[in-house]
Amino acid sequence: MSAITSNLTHHFLIAMPNMADPHFVRSLTYIAEHNEQGALGIIVNRPIDMTLAALFERIDVPLEADGLAGQPVYFGGPVQTDRGFVLHRPAGEWHSTLVVNDEVGLTSSRDILQAVGSSGEPPEVLVTLGYAGWTAGQLEQEIADNSWLTVPADLAIVFGLPPEERLAAAMQMLGIDFANLSESAGHA
Repeated sequence: MSAITSNLTHHFLIAMPNMADPHFVRSLTYIAEHNEQGALGIIVNRPIDMTLAALFERIDVPLEADGLAGQPVYFGGPVQTDRGFVLHRPAGEWHSTLVVNDEVGLTSSRDILQAVGSSGEPPEVLVTLGYAGWTAGQLEQEIADNSWLTVPADLAIVFGLPPEERLAAAMQMLGIDFANLSESAGHA
Protein backbone atom coordinates (compact mmCIF):
# COMPACT_ATOMS: atom_id res chain seq x y z
CA MET A 1 0.00 0.00 0.00
CA SER A 2 1.27 3.43 -0.87
CA ALA A 3 1.22 6.27 1.60
CA ILE A 4 -1.57 8.81 1.37
CA THR A 5 -0.38 11.58 -0.89
CA SER A 6 -3.08 13.99 0.26
CA ASN A 7 -5.60 14.11 3.05
CA LEU A 8 -9.10 14.49 1.63
CA THR A 9 -10.80 15.41 4.92
CA HIS A 10 -13.18 18.34 4.27
CA HIS A 11 -13.17 17.68 0.51
CA PHE A 12 -15.92 16.79 -1.92
CA LEU A 13 -15.80 13.65 -4.03
CA ILE A 14 -17.51 14.14 -7.38
CA ALA A 15 -18.58 10.88 -9.00
CA MET A 16 -17.26 10.53 -12.53
CA PRO A 17 -19.66 9.50 -15.34
CA ASN A 18 -18.10 6.01 -15.41
CA MET A 19 -18.99 5.35 -11.74
CA ALA A 20 -20.08 1.71 -11.65
CA ASP A 21 -21.53 1.62 -8.11
CA PRO A 22 -25.23 2.64 -8.35
CA HIS A 23 -25.08 4.09 -4.82
CA PHE A 24 -22.72 6.79 -6.07
CA VAL A 25 -23.87 7.61 -9.62
CA ARG A 26 -24.08 11.42 -9.98
CA SER A 27 -23.27 11.80 -6.30
CA LEU A 28 -21.51 14.52 -4.35
CA THR A 29 -19.90 13.12 -1.22
CA TYR A 30 -18.50 15.14 1.67
CA ILE A 31 -15.44 13.50 3.26
CA ALA A 32 -15.55 13.91 7.04
CA GLU A 33 -12.47 11.81 7.77
CA HIS A 34 -9.56 10.48 5.71
CA ASN A 35 -6.47 8.84 7.16
CA GLU A 36 -4.28 5.75 6.77
CA GLN A 37 -7.14 3.54 8.05
CA GLY A 38 -9.52 4.68 5.31
CA ALA A 39 -12.16 7.32 4.73
CA LEU A 40 -15.67 8.20 5.87
CA GLY A 41 -18.10 10.54 4.17
CA ILE A 42 -21.74 11.24 3.44
CA ILE A 43 -23.54 11.81 0.17
CA VAL A 44 -24.99 15.33 0.31
CA ASN A 45 -27.14 15.48 -2.85
CA ARG A 46 -29.40 12.42 -2.54
CA PRO A 47 -32.62 13.26 -0.62
CA ILE A 48 -34.85 10.29 0.15
CA ASP A 49 -38.62 10.12 0.42
CA MET A 50 -38.62 11.08 4.11
CA THR A 51 -38.86 14.44 5.86
CA LEU A 52 -37.32 15.43 9.16
CA ALA A 53 -40.86 15.41 10.62
CA ALA A 54 -41.29 11.74 9.65
CA LEU A 55 -37.83 10.79 10.95
CA PHE A 56 -38.35 12.58 14.26
CA GLU A 57 -41.73 10.89 14.66
CA ARG A 58 -40.16 7.49 13.92
CA ILE A 59 -37.47 7.95 16.59
CA ASP A 60 -39.89 9.58 19.04
CA VAL A 61 -38.13 12.96 19.28
CA PRO A 62 -40.34 16.08 19.34
CA LEU A 63 -39.82 18.48 16.43
CA GLU A 64 -40.90 21.87 17.74
CA ALA A 65 -38.43 24.15 15.94
CA ASP A 66 -39.96 26.13 13.08
CA GLY A 67 -39.16 25.52 9.44
CA LEU A 68 -37.54 22.10 9.75
CA ALA A 69 -40.42 19.64 9.38
CA GLY A 70 -40.37 19.60 5.58
CA GLN A 71 -36.60 19.35 5.17
CA PRO A 72 -35.53 16.09 3.52
CA VAL A 73 -33.52 13.30 5.05
CA TYR A 74 -30.68 12.15 2.77
CA PHE A 75 -29.23 8.83 1.69
CA GLY A 76 -25.77 9.27 3.19
CA GLY A 77 -24.28 6.08 1.78
CA PRO A 78 -24.65 2.31 1.79
CA VAL A 79 -23.12 1.65 5.25
CA GLN A 80 -25.35 1.49 8.36
CA THR A 81 -28.45 2.78 6.55
CA ASP A 82 -30.49 2.22 9.70
CA ARG A 83 -28.45 4.86 11.59
CA GLY A 84 -28.75 8.60 11.41
CA PHE A 85 -25.82 10.93 10.86
CA VAL A 86 -25.98 14.72 11.12
CA LEU A 87 -23.54 16.95 9.26
CA HIS A 88 -23.71 20.28 11.07
CA ARG A 89 -22.20 23.69 11.46
CA PRO A 90 -20.99 24.74 14.02
CA ALA A 91 -19.30 21.60 15.35
CA GLY A 92 -20.51 22.06 18.95
CA GLU A 93 -20.31 19.57 21.82
CA TRP A 94 -22.28 16.35 21.34
CA HIS A 95 -21.98 12.80 22.69
CA SER A 96 -20.67 11.20 19.52
CA THR A 97 -19.17 13.69 17.09
CA LEU A 98 -16.44 13.36 14.54
CA VAL A 99 -15.04 16.90 14.55
CA VAL A 100 -14.00 17.56 10.96
CA ASN A 101 -12.50 20.99 11.67
CA ASP A 102 -13.24 24.12 13.72
CA GLU A 103 -16.30 24.75 11.60
CA VAL A 104 -18.13 21.45 11.07
CA GLY A 105 -18.87 18.10 12.68
CA LEU A 106 -20.57 14.80 11.87
CA THR A 107 -22.63 13.50 14.78
CA SER A 108 -24.39 10.16 15.21
CA SER A 109 -25.80 10.59 18.74
CA ARG A 110 -29.42 11.31 19.59
CA ASP A 111 -28.65 14.47 21.60
CA ILE A 112 -28.08 16.58 18.49
CA LEU A 113 -31.48 15.57 17.07
CA GLN A 114 -33.11 16.48 20.38
CA ALA A 115 -31.45 19.91 20.24
CA VAL A 116 -32.47 20.42 16.60
CA GLY A 117 -36.03 19.39 17.46
CA SER A 118 -36.40 21.66 20.46
CA SER A 119 -34.39 24.77 19.53
CA GLY A 120 -33.37 24.44 15.88
CA GLU A 121 -29.71 24.39 16.97
CA PRO A 122 -27.25 23.92 15.42
CA PRO A 123 -28.77 26.08 12.68
CA GLU A 124 -27.20 24.29 9.72
CA VAL A 125 -27.82 20.54 9.56
CA LEU A 126 -28.01 17.86 6.93
CA VAL A 127 -29.47 14.61 8.26
CA THR A 128 -28.64 11.33 6.53
CA LEU A 129 -29.38 7.67 6.95
CA GLY A 130 -26.16 5.77 6.37
CA TYR A 131 -22.69 6.83 5.35
CA ALA A 132 -20.00 6.00 2.81
CA GLY A 133 -16.88 4.22 3.99
CA TRP A 134 -13.62 3.14 2.39
CA THR A 135 -10.98 0.79 3.76
CA ALA A 136 -7.28 1.67 3.85
CA GLY A 137 -6.11 2.59 0.34
CA GLN A 138 -9.52 1.94 -1.28
CA LEU A 139 -10.42 5.57 -1.92
CA GLU A 140 -6.94 6.32 -3.25
CA GLN A 141 -7.29 3.41 -5.68
CA GLU A 142 -10.76 4.58 -6.81
CA ILE A 143 -9.35 8.06 -7.46
CA ALA A 144 -6.44 6.52 -9.41
CA ASP A 145 -9.05 4.57 -11.42
CA ASN A 146 -10.79 7.85 -12.37
CA SER A 147 -13.93 7.10 -10.36
CA TRP A 148 -13.80 10.45 -8.52
CA LEU A 149 -12.72 14.04 -8.88
CA THR A 150 -11.84 15.86 -5.67
CA VAL A 151 -12.12 19.50 -4.66
CA PRO A 152 -11.86 21.23 -1.26
CA ALA A 153 -15.36 21.40 0.24
CA ASP A 154 -17.40 24.58 0.34
CA LEU A 155 -20.10 24.23 2.98
CA ALA A 156 -22.13 26.99 1.33
CA ILE A 157 -22.89 24.39 -1.35
CA VAL A 158 -24.13 21.87 1.23
CA PHE A 159 -26.10 24.23 3.45
CA GLY A 160 -27.04 26.96 0.96
CA LEU A 161 -28.09 25.24 -2.25
CA PRO A 162 -30.94 22.85 -3.09
CA PRO A 163 -29.72 19.24 -3.39
CA GLU A 164 -30.17 19.10 -7.17
CA GLU A 165 -27.76 22.06 -7.62
CA ARG A 166 -24.93 20.83 -5.35
CA LEU A 167 -23.13 18.52 -7.79
CA ALA A 168 -23.00 21.13 -10.56
CA ALA A 169 -21.82 23.80 -8.09
CA ALA A 170 -18.98 21.57 -6.87
CA MET A 171 -18.00 20.83 -10.48
CA GLN A 172 -17.95 24.56 -11.24
CA MET A 173 -15.35 24.96 -8.46
CA LEU A 174 -13.10 22.90 -10.76
CA GLY A 175 -14.20 24.84 -13.83
CA ILE A 176 -16.01 21.79 -15.23
CA ASP A 177 -19.51 21.45 -16.65
CA PHE A 178 -20.86 17.98 -15.80
CA ALA A 179 -22.41 17.66 -19.28
CA ASN A 180 -18.95 18.00 -20.86
CA LEU A 181 -17.21 15.51 -18.57
CA SER A 182 -15.98 12.44 -20.42
CA GLU A 183 -15.60 9.00 -18.92
CA SER A 184 -11.84 9.04 -19.44
CA ALA A 185 -11.02 12.39 -17.86
CA GLY A 186 -7.61 12.76 -16.26
CA HIS A 187 -6.90 14.03 -12.80
CA ALA A 188 -7.72 17.62 -12.02
